[in-house]
Formats: sequence, structure tokens, C-alpha cells
Amino acid sequence: MSRADRPRRPPTQARIREGQALLELALVLPFLLFLTFAVVGAGRVVQARQGVSAVAREAARAGTAGLSPAAGRGRGEEVARGYGLTNGSLEVRVDGGRFAPGGRVVAYAAYEVRFDDLPLPGWARLRVRGEAWEAIDLYRSVK
Repeated sequence: MSRADRPRRPPTQARIREGQALLELALVLPFLLFLTFAVVGAGRVVQARQGVSAVAREAARAGTAGLSPAAGRGRGEEVARGYGLTNGSLEVRVDGGRFAPGGRVVAYAAYEVRFDDLPLPGWARLRVRGEAWEAIDLYRSVK
């Protein structure tokens, strides 16, 4: 009697449970993967926001401490490297306005967070911006 001629036995409870577990995994796994990648993407955005805020704050502070507001740009780029904002999309602008005692220096920073390496549909790039200002000390000599 060949294998094809034998009567089929009904599936056992163990085999039914194995199939059920496999089906449940196949249904839940895409959702869990999407959730994991979304958390990673949200973490990148939070990290970039903190970094851009620190870049703007440090650029404004360095702009008031230097001889000109432009001194803040270099400090902002240095801080950006420390936060890992290194994909080449960082923009730092320092505006001294009236650079004199009692005035203020305003720094703007922008960075583009990229999600190209994450398999999330429609999530390609997100622009994060930050702004900070620092007052120039009244008793500071500005030449």
C-alpha cells in the first residue's frame, strides 16, 4: 500500500495549534515591524530637534561673545557635529542686527532629518528648525 493510498488521519490538536500560531505571527508581524520603525523615526526627530535647538542657542551665545555675530556660525557647526547632525543639510544663520551693547544676536538653525534607510511609506524627509537669541551685555566693549 503506497502512501497516497493510505487514508488521511485528521489533524491533531498540536498541528492545529502550530498552524494557528503561524497565522497569528503572519498577521501581527507587519504591524510590529511598522511600529518599531516608527519609534526609530520618532527618536531621530526628537534627537534632531534637541540638536537644532542646541545649535541655535550655542551659535547665539558665541555670537555675543565674539567680536562679530559671524563667530557664532562656527560654534553652531561644531555643536551640530557633536549631536550627529552630519548629513550635510544643516543651515546656521547668525544675525547681529545692531551689534552693540544692549542689542541682541539672533541665531537660526535648520536641519533635514532623512528616513531613506527606514522602510516607512511616505516618510522621506522632515525639516526641523530652531531659533535662539542672546542679549549683548550692556558693559561689553564692541569694536
